Amino acid sequence: MREERAVLTFRSLPELNSAQCSSPRNDSGALWKSARLSCSILGNGGGGGGGRRNSGNFASLTMVEKAERAEFAPSSAQLLKHPLAMLAYVPRGAAIFMAGAVAGAAAKTVTAPLDRVKLLMQTHGVRVGQESAKKAIGFVEALALIGKEEGIKGYWKGNLPQVIRIIPYSAVQLFSYEFYKKLFKGKDDELSVIGRLAAGACAGMTSTFVTYPLDVLRLRLAVETGHRTMSEIALIMLREEGVASFYYGLGPSLLGIAPYIAVNFCMFDLVKKSLPEKYQNKAQSSVITAVVSAAVATLTCYPLDTVRRQMQMRGAPYKTFFDAFPGIVERDGFIGLYRGFLPNALKNLPNSSIRLSTFDIVKRLISAGEKELQQITDENRAKQG
Repeated sequence: MREERAVLTFRSLPELNSAQCSSPRNDSGALWKSARLSCSILGNGGGGGGGRRNSGNFASLTMVEKAERAEFAPSSAQLLKHPLAMLAYVPRGAAIFMAGAVAGAAAKTVTAPLDRVKLLMQTHGVRVGQESAKKAIGFVEALALIGKEEGIKGYWKGNLPQVIRIIPYSAVQLFSYEFYKKLFKGKDDELSVIGRLAAGACAGMTSTFVTYPLDVLRLRLAVETGHRTMSEIALIMLREEGVASFYYGLGPSLLGIAPYIAVNFCMFDLVKKSLPEKYQNKAQSSVITAVVSAAVATLTCYPLDTVRRQMQMRGAPYKTFFDAFPGIVERDGFIGLYRGFLPNALKNLPNSSIRLSTFDIVKRLISAGEKELQQITDENRAKQG
């Protein structure tokens, strides 16, 4: 939407006593502040015929803002009859924030056991030490190990910082994606494939950078033995490793999330746009499209996730991405880059589909609410016209 600004200029008019002003209506009956105000100026007449009224002078005031008359607004009864219209009163940003936060928290909690298994599989070589680095832990073995050593609660260990993180993470990511899409639009107001990829990459990096310390804390809590709390782990990290420990692996994280979100969001938009129009607004289409886009993005970008997880570990032998990538391949082979891929795929598909489809559905609901509110307003205007 084009931004409009009001410019108000005050000028001194000699011998002016008062003014009577009126504002015209537009064709639809709404009151427009953007129209020129016609004024009849009353003065002392300067220039002959003392006391004569001058009605030929006028002043103008231009403001770019549409002012709906209050009497056209929906009544409480109308809003109760058309509850969808109430969404139009909720700021779009707030609605997207809440949708992203709730969907993200729910998705992460449901898939937390798979995430815990994935983290153990990814970091097994670093945790057991160099003498056993060739040994890998399988999906079933990791699943059984958690239950045996920590019980049912162990499957959700580290989920609290993850939920705390996902609320701002989802909000920042969805907000920034919409912002970057507008930023990368061309002169024809269309967004190219490259523009969509760039918007997704920037959105992913922005949200990752903002919430990265919580991600590192979540990993430490999930893989370290014992029953320490989140605050205890954070204090130990600060005391023994310093503030920098909260940003270990940030480089590969940004490199990994940028292509992942770029491919994921871009494919979701393009596949949805390519569907026949009658299917584009169906919830099932959003879910299926989100699953496909998440699958392709996960398969493409998973090795970078493994690299950053191993760099986040305490005592990790890798300090840079260029050390970690060949180091993992040398120790575990190429397959080592895909350790934990199965639980990650099982986790990511519902996770991503819930978030993206919820976001898509909320945007459509907001648009539908705005249309319904406008329809009620038009009906009220017609009745009073």
